[in-house]
Amino acid sequence: MVLRSGTAYSCFVSTPETVTRSRTRQAIIDAAITVWASDPGASLADIAAAAGVGRTTLHRYFAERQDLLSTLATEIAGRLAEADRRAKLEDGTGLEATLRLVREYHDLGDALSFMFAGQVDVYAAFSAVAAPCTANSAIARGMADGSLDDQLTPEWVESMMWSALYSAWAYTNEHGGSRHESLRLVVRSLEGAVGRR
Repeated sequence: MVLRSGTAYSCFVSTPETVTRSRTRQAIIDAAITVWASDPGASLADIAAAAGVGRTTLHRYFAERQDLLSTLATEIAGRLAEADRRAKLEDGTGLEATLRLVREYHDLGDALSFMFAGQVDVYAAFSAVAAPCTANSAIARGMADGSLDDQLTPEWVESMMWSALYSAWAYTNEHGGSRHESLRLVVRSLEGAVGRR
């Protein structure tokens, strides 16, 4: 990309070095999410090994454990925001939109597991990149269009959504259920719990 400022030109190009640095950083982030999702007590050495880098390399990118945790909060918040966009919450009935969001969140896999492990406040980071209660607009619409039980409150339905997602995560991790099966169960359970009868 070339930017012009007066008569001077500046060129910003991706060099092999910057591409490699970016890939290494992302490999560390992805490894940390995967490792800490299953073992919150894992060391930075464990993260480095999973990322295929030395511990010295990891420390060049993230000096302390907290630096990496803070980066993960931002990373997962971004993934949640992207899931919201993919769910197209403005389309269809409120129930349909809510169930699409559940499917998108469920597909986040280890990122969702890491969030449930509670090592960082992903919600605060999410609020910085998206509306803090993105599901609420779809839920409120569902109350108005009759697809969701209007005897419930939007806050209760959202709480049920997260509880169902947590149950799907626990089912997969504790009982050996497949992700496909846990998704089927979470959608069916949530639809039965909050859908208009």
